[in-house]
Amino acid sequence: MSDKKITKVTNEASSSSAANDTWKPTEDNKSKAITFRVIAAIAWAIAIGFEIWGILKLKGGDVQENGMTMLIILIVVALIFAVAGNLLWKKANKLDPASKKNKFKFWVQNQLGAIISAVAFLPLVILILTDKNIDGKQKGILGAIAGAALLIGVGTGIDFNPPSVEQYTEETQRVDDLGFNSVFWTKSGTKYHLYNTCGYINGDRTNEIFTGTVGECKADKNISELCSRCEGQAEKEKESNILDLDPDSEELLDLEEDLDAA
Repeated sequence: MSDKKITKVTNEASSSSAANDTWKPTEDNKSKAITFRVIAAIAWAIAIGFEIWGILKLKGGDVQENGMTMLIILIVVALIFAVAGNLLWKKANKLDPASKKNKFKFWVQNQLGAIISAVAFLPLVILILTDKNIDGKQKGILGAIAGAALLIGVGTGIDFNPPSVEQYTEETQRVDDLGFNSVFWTKSGTKYHLYNTCGYINGDRTNEIFTGTVGECKADKNISELCSRCEGQAEKEKESNILDLDPDSEELLDLEEDLDAA
């Protein structure tokens, strides 16, 4: 196999200083998450603003007098900002996930984009469908467009596999137990790896391999599964290292404890 370009995601060390520490985001990732959330909030506010504008035009009779074009434009622009906010919010949650300890807070943080999108578009859909001043054809077209915007907004806001502090901690702990402090992945891959020579990652179609901590991997690409081939190879190497140690050494006892824990 030819050598591939290895790109280190960041030079900053992981925030977890010990194997049993609860995972924490790096200061850089936490700062990025805050920035993304602020921008997402602004985008959502703009989306709601355009929807309010559309509602005012609908209630003011502008649609009946001047046609549907302006209202359709307002809906489309609102949808663009809503989707942008949803995607930025999800990105922030990958960088700085919530904890499952507070189930309500965890649910709200991860599904906030869907909630905001419902708040933004559902009232307009209801108003369009119940407005008696617009004819049936207008109602059908506007209802379909607003309904599609509602579905797209809510759909892009839902996180079906939300990240959590506990998940990041467990996955980081597993990699650490196998004797590694970083992993490898590609932009198109679905698993992260312990070896950049793994056949599943170092193929002819691979041009660039990324490396970093588990948290950095998940922030870059939401992968939640370790390559089984890499895991098996690491376990064999660990067992081999144990056999090479002095039976009475403290290092052997520590490794045996790690294997029992795993």
